[in-house]
Amino acid sequence: MRSGILAAGNWIRDHVKTVDAWPEQDGLVTILGRSMGNGGGPYNVLKDLARLGAPFPLAGIGLLGDDEDGRAILADCEASGIGTAQLRAAPGLSTSYTDVMTVRGTGRRTFFHHRGANALLAPGHFDFTRARERIFYLGYLLLLDALDAPGPDGAPRAREVLRSARASGLQTSLDCVSAASERFRATVVPVLPDIDVLFVNDYEAEQIAGIALGRGAAIDRRAVERAARALVDLGVRGWAVLHSPEGACACSASGEIAWQPAVRVRPELVLGSAGAGDALAAGVLYGVHEGWPMARALELGVCAAATSLLNPTCSGSVRSSAQCLAFGREHGFAAFP
Repeated sequence: MRSGILAAGNWIRDHVKTVDAWPEQDGLVTILGRSMGNGGGPYNVLKDLARLGAPFPLAGIGLLGDDEDGRAILADCEASGIGTAQLRAAPGLSTSYTDVMTVRGTGRRTFFHHRGANALLAPGHFDFTRARERIFYLGYLLLLDALDAPGPDGAPRAREVLRSARASGLQTSLDCVSAASERFRATVVPVLPDIDVLFVNDYEAEQIAGIALGRGAAIDRRAVERAARALVDLGVRGWAVLHSPEGACACSASGEIAWQPAVRVRPELVLGSAGAGDALAAGVLYGVHEGWPMARALELGVCAAATSLLNPTCSGSVRSSAQCLAFGREHGFAAFP
């Protein structure tokens, strides 16, 4: 019987710096703290699942450099119980890294990213012949140069990987990066018919569906539902999960809608929002793997995302699934506009 989650894509070492303010061009600010952490969709999701106490196997696929950051990622995965058989170190390349600048007072973050070995991840690096996991996760589309590039049929080569995963018996899941790019629809839409669970934030949903959602108190609940349904209409096989700081909405291929407002986290507790979307995805995938109703999976997702805000790194404050749910219920859930 299949069990576990296999995650591939961007493996990144985050160099996180907490600053007192965001500067103007040529300005100076003070670094208040610094730390290292996991970054990138598969690394974050797997680390979050490990911290949630997922009762199933976890494994990764990706390219690293043969350098200090690459060795640190491998050691961290080993310590977290994440399988590394398909995490390959490529001589002569550098491991992808991101300088994450987080403003102490707001939790807002800005990313300076070096693609490194991730840019060369291609279909030939994936071997599903021995995969016994239940779910395959790929992230982030639009930040994986070789997989974003069109193949002979004009579709992004990521579609070859996703079709191979499905042919091997895996359910598929996909996340994107919030890139301001004219390639957004051309890269994402062709792969949607091969996706069982799609994760998008509000910006990404607008880029794909072409529907304005609004922000903050002005977010339009009906527009969010229309966008989620539009993603399903574009081919998503199972669930389209649309999330924003206000909460999450999921739409199934059969038209079922599930809503979950975000946790009310007091502003003074927020030390960084990097990785919150990946923590939500980890909670939802935990529930999907265990056969939960989507409403229950969304609750764990927003609770995991809430706890991730308590540390400037992506996963440093994510707790066990029971503790995440208790945190959410203790602080309460906001009413979605």
